[in-house]
Amino acid sequence: MSTNLTDLGVAALRDGVRAGTFSAREVADAFIVAVSKAKALNAFIVETPEHAIAAAQAADEARAAGETLKPLAGVPIGMKDLFATKGVQTTAASHILEGFKPVYESTVSGKLWEAGAGMLGKLNLDQFAMGSSNETSYFGNVISPWRRGGGDNAPLAPGGSSGGSSAAVAARIAPGATGTDTGGSIRQPAAFTGISGIKPTYGRCSRWGVVAFASSLDQAGPMARDVRDCAILLENMAGFDAKDSTSLDLPVPQWEANLSADLRGKRIGIPKEYRVDGMPAEIEALWQQGIDWLKDAGAEIVEVSLPHTKYALPAYYIIAPAEASSNLARYDGVRYGLRELPEGANLQDMYAATRAAGFGDEVKRRVLIGTYVLSAGFYDAYYTQAQKVRTLIARDFELAWNQCDLLLTPTAPSAAFALGEKSADPLAMYLNDVFTVPSSLAGLPAMSVPGGLDAGGLPLGLQIIGKPLDEQGVLNVGLAIEQRAGFTARPEQWW
Repeated sequence: MSTNLTDLGVAALRDGVRAGTFSAREVADAFIVAVSKAKALNAFIVETPEHAIAAAQAADEARAAGETLKPLAGVPIGMKDLFATKGVQTTAASHILEGFKPVYESTVSGKLWEAGAGMLGKLNLDQFAMGSSNETSYFGNVISPWRRGGGDNAPLAPGGSSGGSSAAVAARIAPGATGTDTGGSIRQPAAFTGISGIKPTYGRCSRWGVVAFASSLDQAGPMARDVRDCAILLENMAGFDAKDSTSLDLPVPQWEANLSADLRGKRIGIPKEYRVDGMPAEIEALWQQGIDWLKDAGAEIVEVSLPHTKYALPAYYIIAPAEASSNLARYDGVRYGLRELPEGANLQDMYAATRAAGFGDEVKRRVLIGTYVLSAGFYDAYYTQAQKVRTLIARDFELAWNQCDLLLTPTAPSAAFALGEKSADPLAMYLNDVFTVPSSLAGLPAMSVPGGLDAGGLPLGLQIIGKPLDEQGVLNVGLAIEQRAGFTARPEQWW
């Protein structure tokens, strides 16, 4: 076969299997081999070749029988290890859940399997999705497939928390992957690795069966090589789920069929508050380039103001840890996961020993912050205030929609940094989320698409933020950028 199957994305694999250009089994085998050879990236915690093969065989048998193929027949994907997968270890990259095999399937993963997708394995992430660099996993750091130019071989961060997902897609060892985004965990890793990723409107994808971090923020979404692939995956992930009280009871739009890069009549807002101090000139230049591309696509550019942007990070790092401290209380060593039972220990001792051994430093840090801001003396001073600020941030966006249809910003304040470069300073790490957190707090759909490379040859992303439920608008602006950026750069294989 002339084409290397692992070079193909979701749409090309789906269409090729339907047309009989190649079999689903050939696709599955090609990616299984690619995954097995990429151990140096540490992108997968568990590999599940048997799952991918079973789905491929089902697709090939259906085609041979003349049946209509399922929407994702012949497409193997990676599943972030935050989604419960029946009978397959699900750890959230934490020692406290090592060995836990759920007896149920998360709604999102179940939808993807029903649509015919196969699972290549469970992807590594920051522990409990807490991190921006994939350095907090109990199972070791994920290493980006990218390297800086000039012979600098320092291992780079693939972004976080969905770093296994971004590394796998960028390295061509999975055509697409699921991610989750609480404050930027789909978009920032997508930007760092030169791929696309969309966080849909809060409530579009069910949270049922996804290990919870911050329940009012967590949202699943797809990560893939291009905008069309993201649209295809999102259509098969989204939809109402009665088991999730925050799920939106709305039909799933035909995002792929309605893709259009014609932005005539659209107004794109440029929030002036996103021009942060010390922003690298390259990010500023890319942003301006993005503005020019959108003008070329027919859009009108307007400056808008989101005055409470500067309070978004502090509000987020109160609300998210507060919800985490509540959600993570269930990991106590009683019913599942790790149990540490010191000699002569009582119940409280067991709780303490289990959590001390099972949680990593960043998880402990956020649980401590969260418990502190929820404590009786500080609840009003911190948590209540942060919720008020969150309301003001959401109102900023609502007012901006009077002037524009969508917003364009950078995705991250820099290109990928080296592993270890920021891990000693949690605040420097938290600043990675400065552009992504506001839309998370407001529950808005937002996407990162690659826009170009920095001087070191590393990818830089542009972010599109849309009105509630306007994933179509976000995808369309992403497509307009994608067509004009012509981003074809890929990491040179070293792994």
